[in-house]
Amino acid sequence: MADYENLIIDRIGTDGRVGRITLNRPEKMNALSQELLFELNDALHDMEADHSIRVLILRGAGRTFSAGYDLTPSQGKGADGVVRSFKPTDEKGRRLMMSIRSGMQQITDIHMYFWNMAKITIAQVHGYAIAGGCELAMMADLVVAADDAQLGHPGLRGLGTSRTGVIWPLVMGMRKAKELYYTGENVTGTEAEEMGMINYAWPMDELEDRTLAFADRLAIMSADHLAILKVNMNRFYENMGIYSSVRTSTDLDAMGQFTEFSYQYQDHMREEGLKGALAWRDTPFKGTDTYKKK
Repeated sequence: MADYENLIIDRIGTDGRVGRITLNRPEKMNALSQELLFELNDALHDMEADHSIRVLILRGAGRTFSAGYDLTPSQGKGADGVVRSFKPTDEKGRRLMMSIRSGMQQITDIHMYFWNMAKITIAQVHGYAIAGGCELAMMADLVVAADDAQLGHPGLRGLGTSRTGVIWPLVMGMRKAKELYYTGENVTGTEAEEMGMINYAWPMDELEDRTLAFADRLAIMSADHLAILKVNMNRFYENMGIYSSVRTSTDLDAMGQFTEFSYQYQDHMREEGLKGALAWRDTPFKGTDTYKKK
């Protein structure tokens, strides 16, 4: 397989039948840059074509799975999403919704390929899987996490909507899906397991071994047989509208960049930088969860 700048690829499990991709930007909490995402797309295609790989694990290097999309404005990313060729502004600097939407759809295409590739996939989450990191993890067939991991989408607070995170209504009850969507709140791995967002939450020091044991058990059958089982399962969910729903959510995510709250966030980003903008966004939410059971 090819060497990648932002990924580590290896083979583990019985006879190397489990492939593993590690997001490798630990100094950036594995922020999903344009370069990382398109490398991931290439790696997924390579692994799908390898019949000896039966199950695929996706994890993050360092202290977290992924803290979301790369928000570094100087690199041309941020709330507009990561794009390969579309420019989000015109020659006068005015934001162009359809260009933003087109760039976002490019990334949605990568997420949807991960969803539908002919391999059983497991997202192994530790630390944070938030915003774009949560979106990516949710597109795996199965998700396991450290019990103290944090999963959620704080970007719903003024940065638009969640794209592939909107599969929550397919894996969780409506009430909790709406609560997380409307608050942008994170939940722990234990809470995520209880509400059906993930399959298992394990102690952090057991996560690596248990994930491999889980993957190795799934990998007992041949890759082609597992692929048929996956297609059969996915078709049920796709017939409930996952493709149209995710693509519509991507359109709404682009539109969400033009709301009053989003413009206020963007003003703080320009004037105070990322830390200042996040403080403006998140500080009003602190201490307001008194309605929860303690």
